[in-house]
Amino acid sequence: MAAVSSPLRVCRGILKELRALKGPEYKRTLAYNYVLDQFRKNQVSSERYCRAQKEALHSSQSYLCLLASSRCHVALHKLYHGKGERGPDEVADIVGLRLPTQPGGKGWEK
Repeated sequence: MAAVSSPLRVCRGILKELRALKGPEYKRTLAYNYVLDQFRKNQVSSERYCRAQKEALHSSQSYLCLLASSRCHVALHKLYHGKGERGPDEVADIVGLRLPTQPGGKGWEK
C-alpha cells in the first residue's frame, strides 16, 4: 500500500473490501456505518483542525492493508490447501510445469 494516499481513496478501498466480504448487502452492516462515521468525524474543515488526521489516515491505511491481505490469503489457501493426495500431473500443473513424455509411445505415458 502506498504511504501517501488520499483519505477518500482509502475509504473507498475499505468499502470495496467490505463489499467483497459481505456481498451486495454490505451497506446494511454495522461495519459500513462505522467506517463512514469515522471518516466523516476525522474530516478536516475550515472551522476545526483535526490533530490526529495523519494518525487516523495511517490507521485506516493499515486496516485496508489487513483486509486486502486477508482476502488474498483466503484465496491462496483455497487454491493450494486441503484437497488431499494429488497426482504428479496435477501437482505439475499447479506450479506451471509439464511432465516429460517419452517420444514414440513406449506405453508408460498417457
